[in-house]
Order: sequence, then C-alpha cells, then structure tokens
Amino acid sequence: MPYEKVGKNEPVCIADEVPFEIPESWEWVRLGNIFQHNTGKALNASNRTGSLLPYITTSNLYWDRFELGNLREMYFSENEIEKCTATKGDLLVCEGGDIGRAAIWMFDEDIRIQNHIHKLRSYTEVCTEFFYYLFYLYKHAGWIGGKGIGIQGLSANALHALLFPLPPLSEQKRIVSKIKESEPLMEKYADVEKYLDKLNTEFPDQLRKSILQEAVQGKLVPQDPTDEPVSVLLERIRAEKQHLVKEGKIKKDKHESVIFRRDNSHYEKLDGIERCIDDEIPFEIPDSWSWTRFGTAMINRDAERIPLSVGERSKLAKKYDYYGASGVIDKVDRFLFSKPLLLIGEDGANLLLRNKPIAFIAQGEYWVNNHAHVLDSVEGLLLEYVATYINAINLAPYVTGTAQPKMNQEKMNSILIPIPPTAEQFRIVHEVSCITSVIGHL
Repeated sequence: MPYEKVGKNEPVCIADEVPFEIPESWEWVRLGNIFQHNTGKALNASNRTGSLLPYITTSNLYWDRFELGNLREMYFSENEIEKCTATKGDLLVCEGGDIGRAAIWMFDEDIRIQNHIHKLRSYTEVCTEFFYYLFYLYKHAGWIGGKGIGIQGLSANALHALLFPLPPLSEQKRIVSKIKESEPLMEKYADVEKYLDKLNTEFPDQLRKSILQEAVQGKLVPQDPTDEPVSVLLERIRAEKQHLVKEGKIKKDKHESVIFRRDNSHYEKLDGIERCIDDEIPFEIPDSWSWTRFGTAMINRDAERIPLSVGERSKLAKKYDYYGASGVIDKVDRFLFSKPLLLIGEDGANLLLRNKPIAFIAQGEYWVNNHAHVLDSVEGLLLEYVATYINAINLAPYVTGTAQPKMNQEKMNSILIPIPPTAEQFRIVHEVSCITSVIGHL
C-alpha cells in the first residue's frame, strides 16, 4: 500500500488517490517535488514599463506542438522576464482552457508565457517527454478535470499535488523510446477507429435508405400473380378524381398524363401527344407494377392550408397539432383536417439535406401551414407506401433554389412514382415497418 509522509506528521495511506498499480522499482511522487513550476504574467493593458516582448497563451499551446503565427506582445519587467520565460526543454501545461493540455518548448529562442500557462522545469534530471506523456494519459483518462484522482482544475496547488509515477531515469527514456516507436501504429489505429465509428454512426441510416430503395423497386417482397392488377387501381384513381372534379372538390388537371408500355419502352400521353420517356425512368420495376406521375396518382389539398403567424398562435390554446415542413411545430385551438393525410415538406433545407423524413402521415385532428403539401389518395393507394417512396428518392431534381430550397406543386406533380398492386403495397409497408423497427435498435 502506498503511504505519504508530510513533514513531521505520521505517514498516511494514499491508496485511494493512486490511479493504477506500478512496478516495485517505481515510486509515487507529487509533481511539485519533481518540478519547479509557476504561471506567467496576467494581462495588464495599463502597464507599459519594461520591455515589449512576444508571449504565448493557451491558444498557442496544443498537444505536443505550438501555433506561433499570431503572437501578441506585452511589457515585462526584468523580474517578470526571469519568472515568465520558458526556455528549451521546459514543459508547458494549460491551467485554463483545455486544462492539462501540454507541450515541451523545443525552440532555441526563449518565449514569455501568460498567466494561464504553467511552466514546469525539473529540479534534477528527468526525461521531460515521459511526463508529457503522463499528462496526455491523465487528461484523456479523465484524471485531470474532476474524475479519477479528483483534480478539479490546474491551479498551482492542484498541479503541485498531482500524483505521478516515477520510474528510474533510464526506464523513463526506454518508455518514451517505445512510445515513439509505436506512435505510427497508434495513429493508424486511431484513423481506423474513426472510420469504424463513422461507419457505425452512419450504418443504421444507410441501411434504412437501402431498405427503402429495395422496397420501391419491387425487390423487398415477392410479387403475387393473384393480386388485383394495378391497371384496375389506376382506373379507379382516374374515376374517383373525375367524380371529385364534378363535385367541385378538386380542379381538373389541365395536363392529364397517361403512362403505358409499348415495344419494351415507356410512353407518356400528354395533351394528346405521345412521347417515349425511357430516359426519365429511374429504375426497372416488376411487370405487375406501373409508372405514373405523382399528380395523376394523388389528390392535392394544398388549397385548404392556412398559415398562422407566431403572434396569432401565441394567443391560442394548445390543443391540436400545428404542422410545418418537417412535422409538428406548435399547437393551436382549432383544426383544418380530421383524417390521415400525407404531408410533404414544400420548402426548407431538409428537401436537400434529408436529415429527417420529408414525407410523413399526419393523424387525428390537426392544422397545416403553407410549408407542407397536403395530399390524399383514393382507396387502394396507401399513403404509407407513397411516403416510403418519397423518402427513398432524391428530390434535388424537383427543387428550385439553394439558399431557400422549394418544391412547388408543379415540380412535385411531375415526380414519377411506381405503383404496385394494392395488396403488395400492404406487404411492402408492413415489411419496411418491421425492418426499420429493428434498425432503430441498432
């Protein structure tokens, strides 16, 4: 057990301060018994006596290096120069800032230090580099700054009391030599660790995106030849939209699009004119699926949106969800919609960055402002499937502006969307839900 004797007092066990075991030939010592130490000069703009000299602060001192491109100057008296000058071989340690950060001054020219830097100069011969590595270890192990051996900062008293292991001088040098020999390998290991950390961080999101891509290309679940043909669903969508037009609930599409296959190619009939659109088709889909334009498949309810300013909302009771481009942003005391609808962000950086889903289903009774498109569908076209597709694809081709990205209704309506049979949509949505739930726990 390690003991410490201070002055004429009885020896005291310091086992609770010792962070690790050391060889029998080593000793535990207080840093102040090995190094003479002091801080530099405090800034004093009114003091203009003495010599005007450059000095370094903690902003110049980094691990094992110095940044000397922005040195400042202040006046030092003769006594201050003696106290505040670091010479070649001195170990300099941050008292403030990144507490405990250290480097050895290895330049031939002397330098002055400011009061937030400790200067350590050994009383007798030691391998200063060994103690630099100890500071590095203690800092990154959490033993400087409040954990481990309980150093809350690096005042002069705290620095003096710091417990360091002391091997024989020759062993200090051998340890430093072995560390330097190993440093290239440690750097490679650190690079690999950073890469693995990056992969681990990004893996769930990348896997989720891959699953969505597989889903909307017909590769996630098998096709079933007994499913109702998708042509029946598309005809039902056209009939329902014509019915809504007659009732005055939606406007007639001025440029109705019909996409079909002929001679192993995709054609679109628009305004009575047929044209091949093979160059627009982003990927192959199963034969039982069909491509259509987003505006043809969906029922747009943007005209029912009403924005409320922050001031208006502040006067309302918080009862119903108030949606913006990326989800719920507030609550209000009234609602516009009372059925599940698909919301797609109309503007904002998320259209390009995709840090969160751009398409989502709003539930219950809620209000939507003019920053999210509001979309309904005919029975047989699942909003959850459409959301899956929109969240899986790159929307950049449909976005205008970079400083203020926006996907207007015309651009959104031009998106090509692959439509599977209704039963397969259910299977896709179910499978995506199951898999993403598992991914969420990775």
